[in-house]
Amino acid sequence: MSFSWSRWVGIIVKEFIQLKRDRLTFGMIIGIPVLQLILFGYAINSDPKRLPTAVLSADSSVYSRSVLAAMQTSGYFRIEHLAASEQEVEELLAHGRVQFAVTIPENFGRKLVRGERPVLLVEADAADPAAIGNAIAALAQISVSSLARDLQGPLAELNPVLPPIELRVHRRYNPEGITAYNIVPGLLGTILTMTMVLMTGLAMTRERERGTFENLLSTPALPIEVMTGKIVPYILIGLIQVSLIIVAALLLFEVPMQGNALLLYFVVLIFIAANLTLGITFSSIARNQLQAMQMTFFFFLPSILLSGFMFPFRGMPEWAQWLGSLLPLTHFLVLVRGIMLKGNTVAELWPQIWPILAFMLAVIAIGLRFYKRTLD
Repeated sequence: MSFSWSRWVGIIVKEFIQLKRDRLTFGMIIGIPVLQLILFGYAINSDPKRLPTAVLSADSSVYSRSVLAAMQTSGYFRIEHLAASEQEVEELLAHGRVQFAVTIPENFGRKLVRGERPVLLVEADAADPAAIGNAIAALAQISVSSLARDLQGPLAELNPVLPPIELRVHRRYNPEGITAYNIVPGLLGTILTMTMVLMTGLAMTRERERGTFENLLSTPALPIEVMTGKIVPYILIGLIQVSLIIVAALLLFEVPMQGNALLLYFVVLIFIAANLTLGITFSSIARNQLQAMQMTFFFFLPSILLSGFMFPFRGMPEWAQWLGSLLPLTHFLVLVRGIMLKGNTVAELWPQIWPILAFMLAVIAIGLRFYKRTLD
């Protein structure tokens, strides 16, 4: 039998028709490249600027104001809080509301005029070393140039080789800037996101393809019973994964555990449940396992890029941060790093816990709606 051009063209036309019918696959072909272009082109920034900064100042001289003005002019610092005490500074850093805290001591201006090189304390949240590297590097130049305009005339002699002030930078929660302290806790969230959503995303689609889903529909089981019943076994699998990762983090990478281990498992349990409900919802919407895998990847891509795992979260534009705040992984990374590196308690973690719970409830509502459609 010789090669037939008509048969060959017919097969090509048939594939295009099949692709046209599978709208989800066609959407992925167009959507994923566009999504990657937008995220990498506009949202990703490895040099974060305008980082939220708190100031605790016991001096109101023109010199202290010049230093703060120079920090803001550099573009790396955005002064948002004027703290009233050291305790408030500690709380702001622990809650992750600021990236830097600047403490200006009493008589800063007077000591500067006397040539005593007063100390300027800058505390940085180093839980994510990549987010503060360039900003800290800029501080050295700021300490010299910020007072150049003020130290003129009779004060010109205070412009020697040494900077007129002593800059002390304290890297909080990760003094040595060890990357593993940031990456390994982050891997806990990314691995759970990928495995939990994917495994449950294939749950009902696999049964539908094998023909066992009809038997499940014939039972008097309620939609909520089916969804939660399918989730429980995977929760146990997720907890096993978490235990393995935590043991490796503590023994192999020597990541500190400053907080409560039970609290960490409680937070992990909420995060696992949120991802499993999303996977079940995907399996309710998808027609087959391929579509379920495509939907999982379409969710996983923005999660890993916009959550702050690969790139500093505060380096993204506001619209990207808003999208990232809708993803449970974004909040989970703050939670797990807060527990392991900062020793945060429930009160400090609650602002990051309730968005995950809200996400889970919204996804459950969507999943139940599509499951009821399936019953019809």
